[in-house]
This record gives sequence, structure tokens and C-alpha cells, in this order.
Amino acid sequence: MKAVVTGAAGFIGSHLCARLVKDGLDVVGVDCFTEYYSKELKKSNLRELNKNDNFDFIEGNLNKIDLKNILSDADYVFHLAAQAGVRTSWGRDFIVYTENNILAVANLLESLKESKKLKKLVFASSSSVYGDTKELPVKETTETNPVSPYGVTKLAGEKLLFSYGANFKLPYITLRFFTVYGPRQRPDMGFNIFITKILKGEVLPVFAGGKSTRDFTYVSDIIDCCLLAAKSKIKGEIFNVGGGHRVNLLEVIKKLETHTGKKAKLQLFKAQKGDVSHTWSDISKAKKLLGYKPKVSLDFGLSKEVKWLEEGRQSAL
Repeated sequence: MKAVVTGAAGFIGSHLCARLVKDGLDVVGVDCFTEYYSKELKKSNLRELNKNDNFDFIEGNLNKIDLKNILSDADYVFHLAAQAGVRTSWGRDFIVYTENNILAVANLLESLKESKKLKKLVFASSSSVYGDTKELPVKETTETNPVSPYGVTKLAGEKLLFSYGANFKLPYITLRFFTVYGPRQRPDMGFNIFITKILKGEVLPVFAGGKSTRDFTYVSDIIDCCLLAAKSKIKGEIFNVGGGHRVNLLEVIKKLETHTGKKAKLQLFKAQKGDVSHTWSDISKAKKLLGYKPKVSLDFGLSKEVKWLEEGRQSAL
């Protein structure tokens, strides 16, 4: 069995590749090392994978490489590649988001639409498509009104999948991820920022006055759902993938103080444009139809990310 993972050098992608290789699949990872954050960090995510004979890596932009050839004999395709970042998706940089989150999806689908071997395309979407909804917890049927350009592009990707599924019978499942965390988390993401600053004794920027809540999902639970979606006979459906509960950010910071053994220094700010007040996933559909069940508690997950960042900081000293 062959699996292709786009965004393979990223946070979630590298974990997914490792799991697929461990499960005995031949894996081709694709990544273009965008400049959103350090290329060296992404390369380090692939260090162990590159030692495995069942893993091949292709560096290239999905809008420029020969995708049809790469995907021609794939049994499973996991599309995780995307331009990340809600707060950076405004203004002139929006073109980067349209190229990487919409055009790249279209190119991928064009390359797959005639495949006779493809069993499932798993598409990584985002809770950002719901916007600042007051309907909590959000169901897959909740109205989608993204309040950031990033969220708009992720929703556009979903609509492209629907179009190709309807017209070419492309077997796909869309997964809407809710705030993923754990080792290898991107340096621009909340927990990484919080933990790093606590360890260094620096001031933590806390937006929305610390009143916002999030549904946090540990990375291994995300990977579990990706595999359940790939192996499922279900096609053309959308699923929320979250921890299934929400936590206040100030409560999370208290937990991080416990795990690091250090007191956090906070500076409160207003919410930034594109941020939502609350996220909370109703995961009953994924539980019922895919057998998804989050296994990792927030405390355990935080301890793993703290340990990873502590070890990385020590190696950099």
C-alpha cells in the first residue's frame, strides 16, 4: 500500500508519516518548505523518517511539480499542506493563501480525478471555517462563516472537494481540526509560544483578555482520526476532530506553570482580527461513524509538549 502525504515536513504531517511507516505502508512525503517558519525546524521533523527505507521525500510546490505522476499509484492521499496562520492572512499576503490553500487543492484534485487506485483522499480542514459562531459546541451542520481570510481559503478547499466528489466520484473525507498541539507544534502556535516564554522568563501575550476558550486536540488523536477516515468506507462526509471539550486560556497557563515549575508573566491584549472567541467541537459524528475517540488528556499532552520544548532548549544552549 502506498500513501502520499502533502505537508509532510510540518507538525501534523511528520507525525502522520511516522505512523504510516510504522504501520507498514510505503510513504511519499511532499513539502515545499514555505517561509512561514524555519526550514531547519521542518527538516528536523523528517530526520528520523529519512532513515526509513519505506519513506521517500519530494521537495516541491504542489502548483509546480508533476503531481499526477506522484499520485498515480497512491492508495491513500492525505492533504495536509496549507499556508497556516489566521492573523497573517490579511492584506497583500492573501495571495500566498489563495495559491497554497485553494489553487494547490485544485491541482491535487485534477491530478486525482481519473485515478482508478485511490481508496481515499483525506483533507485537513480547520475549525476556522465556523468563524465566531455562538452555536456551541459546533456540529458539522453549523453554519460556516469564517472571520479570517485563512478560514475563507480552507472553506474554499472544502467546496472544491465537494465539486470533484460530485462530478468525478472522488472518494474523499474532510476533517475539521480543532487547535492541534503536542511535540513539533509550530513556533507561531499558542502553546509553543506560552511554554517557550515561561521557560525563558519572558512576558506572555494573552489576547482577548484571557477570556477566550479553545477545544484542544493532541496530535496523536488527530493522527488516529486521519487513519480511521482513510480506512473507512464512508465518502464525501465532513467530520469535526477535536478533544470534545473547551478550556479557558488562563486555566491552560496555570497548568503550564505546574508543568514547567515556573510562574508565568502575563500581558493582556484585546482580541486580534480574525480570532474567534470560543471553539468547541461536537465530535459525536466522528465517534459514531469513524469510531474516533480522543485518548490523550490535556494535562498529559501539555507535559509532553513541555518536555519536548525543554529538551530542544537545552540542546540549543
